[in-house]
Amino acid sequence: MAKNRIEKSCFVHPTADVSLEAVIGAGTKIWHQSQVMPGARIGTDCKLGKCVYVDLGVHIGDRVKIQNGISVYKGVTVEDDALLGPHMVFTNDLYPRAFNDTYEILPTLVKKGASVGANATIVCGVTLGNYCMVGAGAVVTADVPDHALVVGNPARVVGYVCACGKRLAVDYKNKRDSKVACDRCGKQFKIKASQIAVI
Repeated sequence: MAKNRIEKSCFVHPTADVSLEAVIGAGTKIWHQSQVMPGARIGTDCKLGKCVYVDLGVHIGDRVKIQNGISVYKGVTVEDDALLGPHMVFTNDLYPRAFNDTYEILPTLVKKGASVGANATIVCGVTLGNYCMVGAGAVVTADVPDHALVVGNPARVVGYVCACGKRLAVDYKNKRDSKVACDRCGKQFKIKASQIAVI
């Protein structure tokens, strides 16, 4: 019999199907009709909404919110404090065919504090940078820089956001070095050659 590695302080809805071979951290809540496969690792204080699927071997950090109707497929890693909006989509194969017996999984990384809007699509093989924000319905086909705000199909950078979520008053096309402060929380940023960094 498999050893139960689900912390006692977790909440698992009676309709959820959570493998005894998954590791679920303290304080995590898994809601209606969700499924967590063997070998998945979900951190502490996470929230998985209705009908979430977490595939074999997927790693999810602490304090992650995965909202309704999301499948987190094999090859995806989600770091701490990320938010995945309702019905956003991950892919894990660039050349999908129903008749292929083999396929190559390309890893996708969602870094700390990143937010992905509702119905966005993340094409496999990309990295979503720390505290970036992907707009609703965007189709991400390339890496997203830290703190970048991306929208559209294909997704493109249209600005930058603070860790608190507020859009920064940055001329992101300006190649000159400059500094900016978030007008909500006061955090300071330095912009150099269109790259942004916390001071």
